[in-house]
Amino acid sequence: MAQTPPPFAPFEWMIAWRYLRARRAEGGVSVMTWISLIGITLAVFALIATLAVRSGFRAEFVDTILGANAHVTVYYTQEADEFGRASRAITDYADLSDRIAAVPGVTRAASLVKGQVMATANSRNAGVEVFGIEADDLETIPRIADPETAQGDLARFDEGIAIGSGVARELGVALGDKVKLISPDGVRTAFGTSPRVKAYEVVYVFTAGRYDIDRTRIYMPFAEAQLYFNRDGAADEIEVMVADPDRVADMALPIVQAGGARVLVWTWQDASGGFLRALEIEDNVMFIILSILVLIAAMNIVSGLIMLVKNKGRDIGILRTMGLTEGAVLRVFFICGAFTGLLGTMAGVILGCLFALYIDPIFSFVNYVAGGGVWDPAVRGIYQLPAQLRLEDVLSAVALSLGLSFVVTIFPARRAARMNPVEALRYE
Repeated sequence: MAQTPPPFAPFEWMIAWRYLRARRAEGGVSVMTWISLIGITLAVFALIATLAVRSGFRAEFVDTILGANAHVTVYYTQEADEFGRASRAITDYADLSDRIAAVPGVTRAASLVKGQVMATANSRNAGVEVFGIEADDLETIPRIADPETAQGDLARFDEGIAIGSGVARELGVALGDKVKLISPDGVRTAFGTSPRVKAYEVVYVFTAGRYDIDRTRIYMPFAEAQLYFNRDGAADEIEVMVADPDRVADMALPIVQAGGARVLVWTWQDASGGFLRALEIEDNVMFIILSILVLIAAMNIVSGLIMLVKNKGRDIGILRTMGLTEGAVLRVFFICGAFTGLLGTMAGVILGCLFALYIDPIFSFVNYVAGGGVWDPAVRGIYQLPAQLRLEDVLSAVALSLGLSFVVTIFPARRAARMNPVEALRYE
């Protein structure tokens, strides 16, 4: 009794390979095979490139938020002051900062004075937001105290102010120049409140990586900010940094408990949650759209296999009469389609990974060809198109492409397997 060969035996691979490389004169469909291969390659490339840009954009956005802003902002509820006016001033800011800093998971708690003023220099004006902060606390903010992107010396911070690179560019100032700050809430006199005007030397210029931060933010020594904004012996809020920003929601309750009854908190996720949710929805929609693109590319495999089955009807009939089983015929044509999907997926992965790794020179070339201005940081908030290649994104693209390629291949392969050998050879 003859032994039945195992599934995917060498002769099945040999037959499939002959069909794939056959010339059109021999009944092959090499043109359709190439079309299917290119379609799968481009679809997988587009999917991986989009996933990489999506991941890079989110990572860059979150990193600039966490690198230049408080993870948790602590402030007081309104309370009437000695003159009966509602106030949120934190008069016990030193004690409050110490209590919050003692909470497990909190890495730093710094007192802040904040105010919005008009900055002017060289007959230019810019609306800015001033942060009054201690020099030691400013040095712990990663995106601000970055020596690679900053100019000046933070050791001289107590002698002047630190401004964003966008503010410096807007006002046309550099290190050592004077910037005049004008606040409408100035000196109180018998005739009302007069604006406060004072000039400060620029001792540090930082680039946080976010256009809106670099364009509007100025740091001032804490004691000077108290004097300038009439916050004698008080702070506006406490800036809190935590060890794990992604779990900041779990830190909110312990911080409130440590702060006391009047404390309210505002996390970075509260401030940017709407944008992050919109970004997540956009990510899901883009993945679905590109998945449909991969499916459309995979359908070319079906067209090619159907043509191959029609052209190879005589061969199928002969093979069946020689004893080839339906399963063997199905596997031969399944190998034809799956091999095309596999090669296309591999080529797409290589192109997608290269795009993510070399996105800067590629984007620079596109910007050069387009004459510049392709990426406007004023609109997008960050200065360049980011890309982050993640293993899970690559694996999801590979799984999707191979899964669809294998599934759509089954239907024309089953049609070939069920072909009646008598009908196939009737007119030969």
